[in-house]
Amino acid sequence: MVVLGACATWSLITAAVHDGRPEGVLLAVLAVAAGYAAGRICGAILQVAALCAAAAAGVGLTAAAPHLSAGPEIAAPLGHAGSTAAVLTLSTGAVCCAAWAVRAPAWRLVLRASAVGIVVTAAVLGSGSGCVACAAVLLCSLAASRMRDHRGAGFAGLVLTAALVTGLAWAVAGRAVPEGLAVSLEGQLTRHRIGLWQDALHMAYRDPALGVGPGRFGELSTTAAQTLLPDGKPHSAPLQQAAEQGVIGVVLLAAAFCWLLYTLWRSPRPTPVALTAGAALTALAAIAAVGNALSFTTVSVGAGLLAGLATARPLADESARHESDEIRPWDGRPAP
Repeated sequence: MVVLGACATWSLITAAVHDGRPEGVLLAVLAVAAGYAAGRICGAILQVAALCAAAAAGVGLTAAAPHLSAGPEIAAPLGHAGSTAAVLTLSTGAVCCAAWAVRAPAWRLVLRASAVGIVVTAAVLGSGSGCVACAAVLLCSLAASRMRDHRGAGFAGLVLTAALVTGLAWAVAGRAVPEGLAVSLEGQLTRHRIGLWQDALHMAYRDPALGVGPGRFGELSTTAAQTLLPDGKPHSAPLQQAAEQGVIGVVLLAAAFCWLLYTLWRSPRPTPVALTAGAALTALAAIAAVGNALSFTTVSVGAGLLAGLATARPLADESARHESDEIRPWDGRPAP
């Protein structure tokens, strides 16, 4: 609550200074909190069914409404690819968590086959980044069984991965990568996206303390003005935070991500479940570092929901523990 409250408060402060529009940030904070609370409640009552329902909802929503936005269409070359990849990645994480949570080997096999189906679905929908991210989450989930006694090392690797992807995006925006690599990345990311990143970095350098204000990137970006239907986003969450809310905004975004991984690290659920959810959220962070995934409320709710489901303490386990405490004979020692 402290981290999310700080994110909301700082967006209001920077908006007041620069006459910005903090509604988008406030909605994202509310979406993550609501998704997390719903996940904790549903995960405590229905441990496996809630994960399966979340995965099915994500895939169904992506297939039925691939744009995932109530606003105007976002013109090429960027579009809604980030949101599609993000929702499918979270769905893969949910079904892989369910596979680890279920006890019957046959059902575990069925759920992992469903995860493979989501990877195929991403390919069919034309989401190359989603296909790669979903496959990476599935492979990380399969490898999580070997990390049962090394949960901390696994989460340290996830944090390092997210930091490397974010650093690469920042280096590309600042033209700090070798020329050959820059040309290759430009072909994958498009020159328009890199132009947006460079505009965001210039705004961050102009006012590193407070940024230009939430929601004002589209007004000040010359690259965004060249698009017929601009969405007003730099298509990189860290760079957007740096441009609109300064260094403190970037720190708060990183703190929110680290908070999610910390709750998973401390989760009472089995290590494979926690690491699988952490891998899905890390893949989401990588997608958000090079796309506009976090601009969609569906993605924010899904991230909070997956974290809540993977950290929920099942009521059955809690009841069994209390019953065991009640029937344990007293040995004359004071209760801890």
